[in-house]
Amino acid sequence: MLFYFAPMEGITSYIYRNIHQELFDSVDKYFMPFISPTEMHGFKKKELRDILPEHNQNISVVPQILSNRADDFIYTAQKLIEYGYHEINLNLGCPSGTVVSKGRGSGFLAMLDELNRFLDHIYNKVPVPISIKTRLGKDNPEEFRTLIHIFNRFPILELTIHPRTQKDLYRNKPNWDQFEEALAASTNPVCYNGDINTVEDFEKFRLRFPSVERIMIGRGLLTNPGLVREIKTGEQITKQELLLFARRLQQDYQAIMPDNPVLLKMKEVWSYMKNSFPGSEKIWKKIKKSRKLTEYEAQLFILESGLDTPPAAPDGKSLEQLRESHFFD
Repeated sequence: MLFYFAPMEGITSYIYRNIHQELFDSVDKYFMPFISPTEMHGFKKKELRDILPEHNQNISVVPQILSNRADDFIYTAQKLIEYGYHEINLNLGCPSGTVVSKGRGSGFLAMLDELNRFLDHIYNKVPVPISIKTRLGKDNPEEFRTLIHIFNRFPILELTIHPRTQKDLYRNKPNWDQFEEALAASTNPVCYNGDINTVEDFEKFRLRFPSVERIMIGRGLLTNPGLVREIKTGEQITKQELLLFARRLQQDYQAIMPDNPVLLKMKEVWSYMKNSFPGSEKIWKKIKKSRKLTEYEAQLFILESGLDTPPAAPDGKSLEQLRESHFFD
């Protein structure tokens, strides 16, 4: 069984991926947040930082492209190949309204002729394997019965299927009946993605689909970074590991950005990880309300120490001075 970490825009950057790999060492492949090429070509600064080889050493990473223009996809893929990448992923799954309104992501699934021509062009021009992440369709899961015939025309390295439609967004349960039909119909290797949030979720899926050898997990790993390790070995994540993960993320973010963006990053990380701390709702509310990084650090100290409030600052020092003196380390 191979386990992949799904991309999450704004969270799973190279900093997150590297620390996760170092601390948990359980994921077989990480997918980057999508690159959205434009007619101007080239990479945005954030995209370039994420794909640089020196930021992805000793880690299996796949860049993902979001596009409905074959020439833009091919140009971007060629540049990624120059950086040393040997697999490119096409995003046909993003359900965001702004993406779909431009006919990209899962919005592209409703444009059958255009999609067929697009795939024909990129599979003939890109010299490395291309994998695809898709949904069942734009509005109706039965759309996949037509889509699978298009996909089967091409040598897709892996077809990752999230068994919801664009219209579903992340509501409703993944449609396992339709996934079963898609699995039987696909001539390409299939990877499953959707609502594997616990070991129990994985076991239920495995019981029904014992032949599936690839699983992509997103929100489940954001909530519990040790989920894949727990599935593989039974070893559950500890409070200390979660807090160490948070500390390492904060430190590496602070090395490249000011405190306010770091605070926003950590709030987003904790919006998921809070669910791995039973009874932490009170702390989470205070983290959300934190206006300064030092206020966030005080709440993290409460989680670390088990105290109800952070200790009084000695000698009248401010929280800023305490941080500088490594009081919270």
